[in-house]
Amino acid sequence: MIDSSAACQIAHGWRAGSYPDGTQHGAGSEETSFITYQSLLIISMKSLTKEIWLNIPERRAIVSLHREVENLVAESGVQDGLVLVNAMHITASVFINDNESGLHADYERWLEELVPFSPGSDPKTGGYLHNRTGEDNADAHHKRQIMGREVVVAITDGQLHLGPWEH
Repeated sequence: MIDSSAACQIAHGWRAGSYPDGTQHGAGSEETSFITYQSLLIISMKSLTKEIWLNIPERRAIVSLHREVENLVAESGVQDGLVLVNAMHITASVFINDNESGLHADYERWLEELVPFSPGSDPKTGGYLHNRTGEDNADAHHKRQIMGREVVVAITDGQLHLGPWEH
């Protein structure tokens, strides 16, 4: 999570330097037609990194992480900023939409129509070349690509800033 209300400190300083041709300017030089002004911005922000581990006994399932993410936002103390939620598994996805069972069933049907499960490795019979590795999850890699790896949500006043029905 990134806190956009980060406390900032600015360090200012004048410094002597040199022209591109190597002649000196600034303090101690004979040519003082200009000196360089430098400013350094130091940002201090609140952040929190946590992992949420899930054990999904089915081949595929839609599981809401909404409450867990809300709790982590509260734990972080971030009032205004961003939260990144990403699926750190190559066949898992994260998305935001209505948390409604009919929609979830529609996703399941749609994904299976687009990229049907097949444990085979011969494309001529509906299999996937990836399954030649000994795995049978090639379809899951495609489905993850379609559904997405991550979401970024605004945090406003310490709360997830989601639209109506977003979950």
